Amino acid sequence: MAPRNRPTARQVRLGTELRRLREAAGLKAREVAELLSSTSAQMSQVEAGFAGASEERVRRLAAHYACADDALVEALVTMATGRSTGWWDDFRGILPPVFLDVAELEHHATFLHEVVITHVPGLLQTPDYARAVFGYMVPELPDSELTPRVEHRMRRRAVIDRNPPVPYETIVHEAALRIRVGDRAVSRAQLRRVLEESEKEHITVCVVPFDTDHFAGASAAMMHVGGPLPILDTVLRDSPSGTAFLDAQSQLERFRTLFRKVGEAALDPIRTRDFIHKLATEL
Repeated sequence: MAPRNRPTARQVRLGTELRRLREAAGLKAREVAELLSSTSAQMSQVEAGFAGASEERVRRLAAHYACADDALVEALVTMATGRSTGWWDDFRGILPPVFLDVAELEHHATFLHEVVITHVPGLLQTPDYARAVFGYMVPELPDSELTPRVEHRMRRRAVIDRNPPVPYETIVHEAALRIRVGDRAVSRAQLRRVLEESEKEHITVCVVPFDTDHFAGASAAMMHVGGPLPILDTVLRDSPSGTAFLDAQSQLERFRTLFRKVGEAALDPIRTRDFIHKLATEL
């Protein structure tokens, strides 16, 4: 089978986990390749996500690595053989690949924890708000690129609208609710959307007010995506250079702690709803 031109983030993660198992076993790629009658180059392609791995290959590798974590092995088998296409494929060749990677990651999530500081969470945005966000990009996007971005963002909501939905918890700084990305009407409609969504059982919204003391988490924006096991969680962080997919255990533990600390500074869900309702009535 020919190598993939560009593996998805999920395919790369599978290869990364297989490499970690090999390294934990103290084996070199060349040694494993010999055991499997393969080559070092082929092993490198698998571990980089450029080549796939069958269920049999994953189980044989896990056995060679003496992996005793049956749950992890089953999760890796699912990653190797599970569904790899979805609604996001409608945007392949239209939007940058990272848009598709994020949607696929959310599709397979067991939970979503998000911290936002300057914008309303993407999963809760209205179409007008999302259009205003993407419309502010420099250089300015033509409508042929702007419209698919807005549509993609709206379709990402599938994970919180489906049955059963993915549990979603977001901590939003007051700044994100007050900044008028669009006009007054867009902001009012957006606040009402957040308020409506916060009433749902599987969605938790908590706000960090401006006047919160001892809050130094202005750089804490992130999305923590739950995997089938904690070891397979992923954290997404946006920056001017793009979206980073973080999965080292030390990084995951750091952002679990950060989410907890930011949450401690936030209002509880009931007080948050009162807070957002007040903001909406002031507009």
